[in-house]
Amino acid sequence: MARMFVEGWAPEYGAPFDPDEQLAPAEGTVDATIELTDWEPLEGVDDGCDQVAFVDGVRRVDARLLLDDPANGPIPGICGTFAVGATYWHRRDRWSEVTDVRIERWAVLAGGHADELPAADLEPPYRSTTTASDDPSHLMAELHTRMRRAEGELASALALGAFVVADGPLNKLLAPLPVVGYIKSHRVTYLPTEQNAVIAELAPGQRTPLFTISADRPDVCRYSWYVRLAMLQGGHSWTGIVRCEASGRLPKDVVKTIADRTAAILPLVASEPHLDPRAPQNLVPIGALERELRHRMGDPGLVYRALRQAVMQREAS
Repeated sequence: MARMFVEGWAPEYGAPFDPDEQLAPAEGTVDATIELTDWEPLEGVDDGCDQVAFVDGVRRVDARLLLDDPANGPIPGICGTFAVGATYWHRRDRWSEVTDVRIERWAVLAGGHADELPAADLEPPYRSTTTASDDPSHLMAELHTRMRRAEGELASALALGAFVVADGPLNKLLAPLPVVGYIKSHRVTYLPTEQNAVIAELAPGQRTPLFTISADRPDVCRYSWYVRLAMLQGGHSWTGIVRCEASGRLPKDVVKTIADRTAAILPLVASEPHLDPRAPQNLVPIGALERELRHRMGDPGLVYRALRQAVMQREAS
């Protein structure tokens, strides 16, 4: 009989098996034989990599917009802010810093309407864009796409001098660089029963063999593997399990080194339940980065009032 568990994550963050659909990785054909035919847990290997950068982004809706068009009817929109940045970990010197913070504000209108938002007393200011669709759900998707693009640009730049762990599935725009996509939540199980059993056997600091996920085009092939960060008291067989990705255009031996490195290093920065409601999957450097990025986006109440004032002043003029 299957055993029942209460998840350790705070419920307002969803669950390790219930991620945001917008963050779901691409699906495709899986090959689980590219590293080992007979699967078994593999120990992580710390190769002494000194510079490690953790890249992430946060977003929020600052206000809902409505363009009152007498001819075409009400047109929905949003004002949103996102921030991306990195926690740069200097392992040898034992210190870290938040770097390369980039903040953007966007007013997004549906249905191809490109009306400019009145200038608000905010820094940075809002820029305006539109979606071709009239579907209001595409407004947030537009903001999310812009944030993911900014994350990819930052990860690519940092990968020239550091080992980069990017929170979320690997960005499709990334060149074949040593960047790891770090997936905290599991929407599907990619592997057949025999290999899934190996995931459950992993000890902290161990990984599965590599497998590939291939879509219709070879340029979107990904290497992937699972790592256990920690085993919490009272946890189930997938407690503390994360999935990692690397570009399918990298040489396999390079990816094996990267995978070994993640299994050795990531457990060192796994969060604790008394410090983070998404422990252990929400890594300490990523949690610290998220807090700093939310702070730098500005107080949501002040942003909302500045938006209201700007629109009211235009209507009054």
